[in-house]
Amino acid sequence: MSSDVVLSLKGIVRAYGDLVILDGADLDIARGEMVALLGPSGSGKSSLLHVAGLLEAPTAGQVVIEDQDVSRLSDDGRTGVRRDRMGFVYQFHHLLPEFTAQRNVEFPMLIAGVPQKQATDRATELLTLMGLGERLTHQPAELSGGEKQRVAIARALANKPSLLLADEPTGNLDVDTAGRVFDALKDIVQARGLSAIVATHDQSLAARMDRTVVIKDKKLVAV
Repeated sequence: MSSDVVLSLKGIVRAYGDLVILDGADLDIARGEMVALLGPSGSGKSSLLHVAGLLEAPTAGQVVIEDQDVSRLSDDGRTGVRRDRMGFVYQFHHLLPEFTAQRNVEFPMLIAGVPQKQATDRATELLTLMGLGERLTHQPAELSGGEKQRVAIARALANKPSLLLADEPTGNLDVDTAGRVFDALKDIVQARGLSAIVATHDQSLAARMDRTVVIKDKKLVAV
């Protein structure tokens, strides 16, 4: 496989008992590519992201990250790959309410052993890039919905991942706010040369990504 492929899913099967959600899903995402993942509710979008993000093991198939087969790593091994090479953004921001925006972004870096000053400088840089330079010391309760989600995006990028996985990152926002948050997400992904897969129901957002794949008949189909 080419080193330009950051994520490769090969023949992914995901079953919960007798219920098969994915049955032979294949996907390659190139370095710097932003891919939209479409499919109706219950089609398996979240399951696919959970497998790709090593939150769930595939029932069968391989997950390869930057030429490393990570499908069957130990719990500690999966945790290390997630911490060092992946960022996650969800529909709900999951910010720590007692911390400021800056501290929320610093937190994953401090867990990873980054020195405090370096973590603070990077958090400030990311939040400023997200248009939140004036909101560093605000707690989540003092931020709008769109601002909270931009903090969550900055936090996902804190440890300089090569792959970003986003599950309906604008699904809890109104149309105008969703557009602004997606603009900020796309700009920073492109500026950093990241790869990203973004699950969304929003066809207009999907159309603004590099390409779209759809879950159909438990497999991934290019659009």
